[in-house]
Amino acid sequence: MTPDHDRSWSPGSRTPLSDLLRGHRLVAGLTQAELADRAGVGVRTVRDLERGRATRPQRTTVDLLADALGLTGASRREFVATARPVPAAAPVEVEPDPGTPMALPQPVPLLGRDRDVAEVSALIYAHPVVSLVGLAGVGKTALALTVAHAVAARHPAGVAGVLVGEGSDAADVLAASTSVFGVNRLADLSCRFAGRPALLLVDAVDRAPGPVAEALRSLTGAAPGLRVLVTGRRPVGLPGELIRPVAPLDVPPVGVEPADRAELDRWPAAALFAARFTQARHAPPTRAELPALAALVRRLGGLPLAVELMAARGRILDVTELLDRYGDRVLDLAGVRPGWEPADPVAGTVTLREAVATSYHLLASADRAALRRLSAFRNRWSVELAEELLADGGHRWDAVPLLDRLRELGLLSVRGTGPFRFRLLDAVRDFAAERADLEFETAAIRLRHASVIAGLVRRTAPGLVGAELPGTVHLLDEASGDISAALAYAAEDAPAIALLLAAALPRWWRLRGRDVSGRRWLRRLLADPRTAGAPPVLRAWALLGSARLAAEHGAGPEELPAARAALAVFAEAGDVTGELSARSVLCAVLRGLGAHDEAREQADAALALATRHGRVREMAVAQHHLTWHDVRVGELAGGRRRLATVDRLAAQCGDQRLRLLARADLAELTRLEGRYAEAVEQGRRAAAALVELGDPGRRRRTIGGVGLALALQGRDDEALAVVAELWPSNVVPGPRRPSAAERWEPSGPGRDARTEDALRALIEGQVALNRGDRELAAEWFAAAAEAAAGGADRRDLVEALVGLAASTGDAAVLDRLERARQVTGVSLLPREEELLYSLAARRERARRA
Repeated sequence: MTPDHDRSWSPGSRTPLSDLLRGHRLVAGLTQAELADRAGVGVRTVRDLERGRATRPQRTTVDLLADALGLTGASRREFVATARPVPAAAPVEVEPDPGTPMALPQPVPLLGRDRDVAEVSALIYAHPVVSLVGLAGVGKTALALTVAHAVAARHPAGVAGVLVGEGSDAADVLAASTSVFGVNRLADLSCRFAGRPALLLVDAVDRAPGPVAEALRSLTGAAPGLRVLVTGRRPVGLPGELIRPVAPLDVPPVGVEPADRAELDRWPAAALFAARFTQARHAPPTRAELPALAALVRRLGGLPLAVELMAARGRILDVTELLDRYGDRVLDLAGVRPGWEPADPVAGTVTLREAVATSYHLLASADRAALRRLSAFRNRWSVELAEELLADGGHRWDAVPLLDRLRELGLLSVRGTGPFRFRLLDAVRDFAAERADLEFETAAIRLRHASVIAGLVRRTAPGLVGAELPGTVHLLDEASGDISAALAYAAEDAPAIALLLAAALPRWWRLRGRDVSGRRWLRRLLADPRTAGAPPVLRAWALLGSARLAAEHGAGPEELPAARAALAVFAEAGDVTGELSARSVLCAVLRGLGAHDEAREQADAALALATRHGRVREMAVAQHHLTWHDVRVGELAGGRRRLATVDRLAAQCGDQRLRLLARADLAELTRLEGRYAEAVEQGRRAAAALVELGDPGRRRRTIGGVGLALALQGRDDEALAVVAELWPSNVVPGPRRPSAAERWEPSGPGRDARTEDALRALIEGQVALNRGDRELAAEWFAAAAEAAAGGADRRDLVEALVGLAASTGDAAVLDRLERARQVTGVSLLPREEELLYSLAARRERARRA
């Protein structure tokens, strides 16, 4: 039994479902964990339902819980009714007459269709004919049956259905439709209904679209109170018909990997797969299988038929094996052809390829060609991008009618409200790409796609600086799959287009932590002899982009000639924007080399140029570079004033990223001033804001600075928590404090890696020093000095050597510190001078003793 303290309802959170579920569980003698395991759902799902945090679970979840509790008969009906009340859009207060025909199969439980059921139920009252259209296997019939049962009480004259057979004529459809309502002639329907509303469900109208349309015109004319709900792969084409496409189930977006079953169940396609897979294997998916499950249902496009077919293979394979084996073969999945009647096991078998092909052949020839072109898009796209891709010979398409036709046939998914809301279902895209191969169109389509994406990126990239940065990054993130596909194809067959595309991406690559792969693309394209004739300014931007990215991972010295060459091209061409960017990159590269004087000269030159041309943002960037030259020589007050100037100028031009960077740097400067508690608060606020901005490297550096401030303040446990957050693989459990050698795993070459290694070792060293373990502290400070010697911020080297001297009292360390200061020009801060003075006094006292 579950102990009483497990009842953690807050006031007002108790619901009829929570009480009922907990009561059944206690009667069954199960804990929450045992019930979740028996039902194949997450324990958080059970806990949230009992606490009233979740009030409307998925129907499959309800059935699984009822099975696990052993509920039958009236107890089960009460449990289901409490958990899944009838939607408000389908009232049930009017009971049908006794003997009213209900010639329909019972509906199957649906997942993720609550909104569809409510919407279609409402549409039936407003329109005489409602057509549910979509691909085979998307769930049109299941949705229609659920709606018909939900609205039955509002149709006292009867609810009935007919399934259209192959080769049916209008007379056949009329005869079937009248007979299910208990009459033999069309003229008798009006008397049969006696002015009361009735509902007719007509399934699979695409088997005989013309005869169905003719029959429905006669039916609605003879019985004005009759409402008709139609399912098919295309509309009937009647006056007043309301077309309602049925979309696949929602799938986890790209990049979302559910951590547990409760999170997985937020996405109906994933929840359906998990439920069916659990039934097939008699065990739920493990936590390790969830990422593969999310990827698999994305490939299946959320089509319920495909999901169920794939999950059935769980009797033999686990989820990861299913993804590996069938992830690229979803079109070959075969199952029973949808319909009400028992299907012949051979004749009724249909593959997804055949299902898509049927809808594809309903399109006109020109629309098919357009669909084949649209298959080049890898993710969501906008109307404007579609029109650019479809443009031919200078003629611009109006893509809206085409997209409307594709949506009506269920070939196109429309989700969200932004411009990038259109997407072909994966199975449709794969099929259209196959057809493009057969038509020998693939090469031309990919070239056109690469040109369109290059144009999008070139138009968008200027927004990566300034006030438009968040929106621009989001747009490029939306197009990331298409950017990768366009770049991969163009690099092989159209390198000039690839260079145009890649030269505009370095800032986005850097913000998304792709500096190594981005630089590799640029170097490859610059070395390709086919790009040698590209415009000099374009090549200069590519050279500068390579240097910018190299500076992110410690390879700046390798790209110093490239940055200098780019500066020369921009200066000769009179390209002020290019020259300012080149001087900014040179500031970072030269600072990483330890050439601080020349780096300061570049910053001063950039500031003068930006001021002369009234470039407010570039003035702020130059001031930002100059801040750390002030810090290097110990002018902390001057650095603080510069950061205030950066913040003011960045606010003036609306550049929120620069303001965030200035605030992160202010936290570091505050730490150097010895105000550790204030530095911790400032750093944490800046790090939280950097999450939304991106720039993962800068965020980690900021959090590392917070950890060092905590250690210097003596808050050892909090400082070690930062180490565990940033470098979890280096945390050794157990009561014994491990040595530096046991925990030290250098990250390898790279500016950011060496900087992070130095930060980590500085934190550990300071904690050891706080605890009086000078031997361990010396190990960590020595490791920090080794890492900082090749990093961009030579102040880390000075801090490490000061800590090493304080730990060992070794005169040789003091000599090494003095040499480092002479080479880097870094001045000691008051705290460091005080520490070394105390050390010298101790050594003198020891010598005299």
